[in-house]
Amino acid sequence: MQTHELSSLPTGERVISEHVPGVRSISLGFWVGSGSRDETDHRAGVSHFIEHLLFKGTARHNAQEIAEIFDGLGGELNAATSRETTVVYARIPDDRLETALDVMIGMVYAPAFAEVDSEREVVLEEIAMVEDNPQDLVHDIVAEAVFGTHPLGRPVIGRAEVISSVGLRALQSFHGAAYTADNLVVAAAGNLEHGRLVELLEARIPTTPASVRRRRTPIRRASAPGLRFQRKDTEQYHVCLASPGISRQDERRFAASLLDAILGGSASSRLFQEIREKRGMAYAVYSFASQYSDAGQIGLYVGTREDNLVECLEIAARELGDVAAGNVRRGELERAKENLKGRMLLSLESTSNRMSRLGKALVTETELLSLDELIERIEAVTADEVGALAAELLRPDRLSAAGIGPSEARFRAAVQRVNPALVGRAAA
Repeated sequence: MQTHELSSLPTGERVISEHVPGVRSISLGFWVGSGSRDETDHRAGVSHFIEHLLFKGTARHNAQEIAEIFDGLGGELNAATSRETTVVYARIPDDRLETALDVMIGMVYAPAFAEVDSEREVVLEEIAMVEDNPQDLVHDIVAEAVFGTHPLGRPVIGRAEVISSVGLRALQSFHGAAYTADNLVVAAAGNLEHGRLVELLEARIPTTPASVRRRRTPIRRASAPGLRFQRKDTEQYHVCLASPGISRQDERRFAASLLDAILGGSASSRLFQEIREKRGMAYAVYSFASQYSDAGQIGLYVGTREDNLVECLEIAARELGDVAAGNVRRGELERAKENLKGRMLLSLESTSNRMSRLGKALVTETELLSLDELIERIEAVTADEVGALAAELLRPDRLSAAGIGPSEARFRAAVQRVNPALVGRAAA
């Protein structure tokens, strides 16, 4: 049963909302269908930089006033940039919607681009912070190993050399091309009426020029698996194994979610049990999956000391191979299904999660299914489908590897146990 309402504004933006009875909050998001993959190499990180600058003032409010207004509302105001989207979002009491809209519309449509140089320093500090956190940094490195020189292989946060030099005119130009009506979705969930939201938006949103966005670079074929290593004097080796996955349009995305849950997405998952619980060889070990408009990524992370590195990767390779051989154990798939359904149900208790679900689906042109439809799709997945997907995506010869630690030789010796050809090709 459909619980959301959808409209288009005269200016061209789409508006989607869901009334949630029994709450006194509204979660509101302005979603932009543009992210780091839509940047050129010499503008890598501009989307994230602009996200920061949206908070630095508008024609009506300076940065401090924006902060004070939302503090005075008792609300939350934030933003996020991903590879394909940017979102400015808030959670507010339901009687403060108009005030929130006044501020957020100014931020999204008419940022003052004030304090560019001081905020440039903030972003450079954020990049440095990621560089100092190997558990996060290794995910950027493995994306490069999987996608090579394609924009999906670049870090969302950007590169210091670009952020240090990009000028005001380039920032304004990128904003003007991306933040246009045909590329914007307004999503809301909570104690609100759709018609009233549309009225408020129609009275406030300006007309934007016609879109002149660059065409998004598609993934035409997968790059050969890559090997990347960054030397750091760390106590642990931080390692990711990953391969190209599936797009968010692929019907097998439900099987992919269950595969992720079985491998390393929960406390009862194989990697967590075999590496952490039974052997105590890692504190953090998990699998992950990302889906984009035309591609995806699936993989695992483990952080472990040098003495355990080889055995950890051997165990990971064995578990990947076992699932890929079709050996989904008794009760494993059923438990993964219940886990996935339970997490979905719990997430719907949050108006923020409901808003994000609506906004992201609409701005990325992804099928928006009801909870009953989602459960039906999950229940329909068979063990054979999970095994077949694992066999396709997680073959050893498809796996890229990325690592951070003290010795590249130790890292290569461990990866040799997983994908010998990868190490041989990198050495050639």
